[in-house]
Amino acid sequence: MEALFVNKATNKEELEKVFAIRKTVFVEEQNCPPELEWEHEEESVHFLALMDNQPCGACRWRKTDNGYKLERFAVLKEFRGKRIGQALVAAALSDLPEDAHYIYLNAQLTAMPLYARFGFVAEGPQFEEAGIQHFKMVKKG
Repeated sequence: MEALFVNKATNKEELEKVFAIRKTVFVEEQNCPPELEWEHEEESVHFLALMDNQPCGACRWRKTDNGYKLERFAVLKEFRGKRIGQALVAAALSDLPEDAHYIYLNAQLTAMPLYARFGFVAEGPQFEEAGIQHFKMVKKG
């Protein structure tokens, strides 16, 4: 069985791996504009997933005026379907402060079932972000 670990990315080397994964998934694969991809990095808490010591996924959370936003969930194509997304969501949620009462994210349509497993519910109309359809999802309970 493959060993999967999700840790906070705290040093420059780990952050570079996080950014490389996001560049591959969002900028190269999904054609997101790079300038949209690299914003709010300083105030975010970043996570790096490793499978058998290979960087394979990343995400982050940050405090906003509205509450706590989970963002930038990315898993490299060759590692998809191995529960890495679930591990990333769980790690980000468990790291939030205890008083985090409003937790939300903008989900790509294909990722909505993953977030629903963690109690996120779609709110409001479908919208486009970086050329991709999304729904805002809010954690209930």
